[in-house]
Amino acid sequence: MRIVPTKGPLGASIEGVDLSVPLDEGTLQAIERALGDHGVIRFVGQRLTPLQLKTFSANFGELEINVANVHQEADAPEVMTLSNIKVDGKPIGLGDAGQGWHTDMSYSSMVAFANVLYGITIPRRDGRPLGGTQFADMAAAYDALPDDVKGRIEGRTATHDFAKFWDMMRAAPGSTRPPLTEAQRKAKPPVSHPLVLVHPISGRRVLYANPGYTIRIDGMSVDESDALLAFLFEHQLQERFLYLHEWTEGDVLMWDNLRTIHRAIADYTADEPRLIKRCQVMATRYFAH
Repeated sequence: MRIVPTKGPLGASIEGVDLSVPLDEGTLQAIERALGDHGVIRFVGQRLTPLQLKTFSANFGELEINVANVHQEADAPEVMTLSNIKVDGKPIGLGDAGQGWHTDMSYSSMVAFANVLYGITIPRRDGRPLGGTQFADMAAAYDALPDDVKGRIEGRTATHDFAKFWDMMRAAPGSTRPPLTEAQRKAKPPVSHPLVLVHPISGRRVLYANPGYTIRIDGMSVDESDALLAFLFEHQLQERFLYLHEWTEGDVLMWDNLRTIHRAIADYTADEPRLIKRCQVMATRYFAH
């Protein structure tokens, strides 16, 4: 196994590992450590079935079955299909023209540890891959905060709401997301989490807030909360914290949801097919229920 870091604030490629077969404990520990060190890791040239993707992902924690999954694999309901492809006029997975900045599962009482995505069909135009995934480093963003802001957010919690992001994405041009049912909304009520987390692998302090789901800082007036969140959201998206992954077929991309926020780049059209399989690893091994 060889780990090749990128030149940016996040990211590394891991070579010499076949994710379709069981991995020994030493290799799994090295992968987890690399994720803690680099935030985003890429395994190149993989060929996986949905069950193999599920099996690999489950090495790192409990897997979520998404409440909005519109296409479930028979032997792997934890695997979600992300695609703009339609068969007989019907979408084969959840797909959007693009996404705003967010952290998956910050709206849940048990937050997410990692995403594991497998790129099967990647859109291209003039030979250039489209539909990249962009990340921002929340450990570096916290480190760069002014001391007075660090003092203001220390010990604070913020409320995150699943419906905020979903409704925002439904309103985006080209979105095929259906409205949330009342049952889905009740399954994901608003929750509060610390604004500053101590990362369970690296021990670094992390700014845990994102434009997609964070709606207020608890215990502050509406005006004070809105102003501070606006500052934090602008601060965390500075160029020095950003990293862009450009997809290639066979990539398995794994990222740390505690350390990063991310967005999908909306630079492809409905007739440029994209197909990705996804697993969500929850943080149950690091945080008590």
